[in-house]
Amino acid sequence: MARKASHPRRRSAAILDAAAEVFAERGFYGASTQNIADVLGIRQASLYYYFPSKEVALEQVCLRGVEVFLEAAIAIAAGPDSARDKIQRIIKEHLSPLLDRRAYVRTFINERQYLPTESRRRIGRLSRAYERLIEDILKSGVRNGEFRRDLDCRLAALALLGMINAVAAWYGKEPKATVDRIAAQYARLYLGGVGGKTL
Repeated sequence: MARKASHPRRRSAAILDAAAEVFAERGFYGASTQNIADVLGIRQASLYYYFPSKEVALEQVCLRGVEVFLEAAIAIAAGPDSARDKIQRIIKEHLSPLLDRRAYVRTFINERQYLPTESRRRIGRLSRAYERLIEDILKSGVRNGEFRRDLDCRLAALALLGMINAVAAWYGKEPKATVDRIAAQYARLYLGGVGGKTL
């Protein structure tokens, strides 16, 4: 019984993985459900059992992409670490999916703008929740003296996300730039800025 029940979930996960790869490589408008079916070696009609449209597949891929960020950030924000340590962990956790979920990350970053309005709003709510968690960590750092008191935490949160999101576009092209090295370097650069002296 359990084995039969898990089969549709495994199949759905495989189809979602294929959709993520196709969207990441071709973009939403360059991709088709036939492309996704070709990756899996199945008939195009078989996809509709799992996803009734390309738009629904894109929403599910984007949802998986943002959820991995949000879940990690919730756990980090709730922990006892200093604000500096939390930001350092956020950077590392944001970059870590590039190791095994790069297609999801790239699709979320580059293709979510093409979602239908309601889908875009749903994904947008999760994105803003993630942004607010980072902003709240920065605010706590300002309050306890870890970060500069003139810091605009909203802009600083968006700057951090812009910086680390950009890594998805070039990750893998610099052989010595591992996720650990990138995360450590970006943390030094960013924390040096938000923790510097008030201008």
